Amino acid sequence: MADHYSSFERGGRRWLLQRITAVFLIGVLAFHFVLLHFVNHAAEIEFAGNHAAEIEFAGTQARMQNVGYFSLMWTFLVTATFHGVNGVYNALINQGLEGTQKKVVAAVLTIASLLLILQGTRVALVMSGVL
Repeated sequence: MADHYSSFERGGRRWLLQRITAVFLIGVLAFHFVLLHFVNHAAEIEFAGNHAAEIEFAGTQARMQNVGYFSLMWTFLVTATFHGVNGVYNALINQGLEGTQKKVVAAVLTIASLLLILQGTRVALVMSGVL
């Protein structure tokens, strides 16, 4: 039988965070999907006659002005960024990335993550009406 290989150390911090963020993301995606495609659209159809497939800018702005929703979506952004980048980084390590290349990739992914979170935060603040 082949040996199991993973760049994650079983029981290590990154291994644990990858699993925790996966569970969080599944829960938030389910909440987001139900809220957008069933709860909000059912109310919009009843009062305005809109189609359920339409997600309107004004509705997004209204949801983002709710502190709880804003906080959840911002946390989703940070968590999804970490989960994705951590997964890509470990996949590259599994492919044999080592030494200087490993450090460069880690730096590039860290910078890209920070820029993504910064831009996502900016968009969220604009959508909420803060900026």
